[in-house]
Amino acid sequence: NIFKELREKMVEEQIKSRGIENPKVLETMSNIKRHLFVPPQMTYMAYKDHPVPIGYKQTISQPYIVAYMTELLELEEGDKVLEIGTGSGYQAAILAELVREVYTIEIIKPLADQARKRLGNMGYINIQVKHGDGYKGWPEKGPFDAIIVTAAPDEIPESLIEQLKIDGKMIVP
Repeated sequence: NIFKELREKMVEEQIKSRGIENPKVLETMSNIKRHLFVPPQMTYMAYKDHPVPIGYKQTISQPYIVAYMTELLELEEGDKVLEIGTGSGYQAAILAELVREVYTIEIIKPLADQARKRLGNMGYINIQVKHGDGYKGWPEKGPFDAIIVTAAPDEIPESLIEQLKIDGKMIVP
């Protein structure tokens, strides 16, 4: 399968070669079919070493950035994670393979709806997608072991800090 080969090459040349070592992160990046998270006309770009447009002036992050941010969170199987900026749902899918629960918020309604449908069709039952302002977080589902923000705010929203467990980790680009 050409996509499997492209994923393996992506992991070797873009991720492992830059120092990502967590075996679970590497395995997950090898297994998740990234081409299913980009628009059909962009499939040829899915495994390249840069972000890919997904519509609405948004992108799916560069594979290395997804792996790097995921590794830095030092996730454990029983963790509950909040993602701010669902986009296509790719990062949520990566997280869902590593933790118990993923809550993800997307401000652009069509992207939230597409991601919810895509992730559901892929069989993810441990991901909840919400349309809304991610910087307000999801207080009724917190506290979270980890929070990953995929789009950089000017400052870290206090509401997110309040929803992080003591000793929890937050990564913001």
